Amino acid sequence: MISGAELLNIAVRSARVAGSIINKRVHTTKRVSYKGIADLVTDVDTVSEKTIITTIARRFPDHSILSEEAGGIARSSDYKWIVDPLDGTTNYFHAYPFFAVSIAVEYRGTVVVGVVYDPVKKELFHAIRGKGAFLNNRRLSVSATESLERSLLSTGFPYDLRTSDENNIENWIKFIRRAQAVRRDGAAALDICYVAAGRFDGFWEMKLKPWDVAAGTLIVKEAGGTVTDFAGKPYSIYSDHIVVSNTRLHDVLLSVLKG
Repeated sequence: MISGAELLNIAVRSARVAGSIINKRVHTTKRVSYKGIADLVTDVDTVSEKTIITTIARRFPDHSILSEEAGGIARSSDYKWIVDPLDGTTNYFHAYPFFAVSIAVEYRGTVVVGVVYDPVKKELFHAIRGKGAFLNNRRLSVSATESLERSLLSTGFPYDLRTSDENNIENWIKFIRRAQAVRRDGAAALDICYVAAGRFDGFWEMKLKPWDVAAGTLIVKEAGGTVTDFAGKPYSIYSDHIVVSNTRLHDVLLSVLKG
C-alpha cells in the first residue's frame, strides 16, 4: 500500500500547479462552452485538468482517475484519483473570488487523501485518513456552535433548478427562517472545508458529483465533523444528497430537512 504522505505529496503538487494556472487567467478573457443552461466550462478548466492528470500519471501511471471534464480513466488498480480541476467555474468566469481545485484519492472504495486548494487566498486544506485535517499546516477543528439560531450555514442549488421540482428552494426557505444566516457561494468543495475550519457550522446540498465532495468530506470528518445523506445514513461520495455539520448541529439539520 502506498503511504498517505506520498499520495498527499502528489495531490498537493498537482493542486498548486493547477491553482497557479487558474489564478493567472482569472482576469483574462476565457473561452466558454455550456453543458447545460447554467452549467458552463471554460478553457481554463480543461488546461487545469490536463495539468493535474499529467502530474498524477507521471508518478502513478497505473492508477484510475475520475475527473469532471475528462470523465473516467479506468485502470486495474486499487487507487482512484477523483479530480475537480476548477470547482466554482461560474464564479471563476465572473472573477468572483470563490473557487478551488479539489483532488482526492480513493483506495478500495474509501477516500484516504483529500486536498482542496483556494488559489486566491493561498489556502490549502488537506487530510490523510486517520491523521487529522489541516489548513496551511494548521490543524483544523469544527465549530462549537450548538444552536441553529446561532449558526452560519451554507448551501447551493442544482443546475436543473429551473426545470426540476427537487431544487433545494424549499430547504433554503426553511433554513433562512431558522439559522442566523445562510450563504450560497457556489463552490461545494470550499463550503465543506469551511465547515471543517469552523467558518460555517453546517452545509447541505443535493445532486452533487463525487469530484465536488470527495476531498472535502474527508477533510471535514478528520476535523471532527459529521457527514450523512438527508436521511442520516452513512454518506457515499456517489450519493445525491449531502449534509455536513460540526456534529453538534447534525440532528437538528436533519430534522429541518425532513420537516
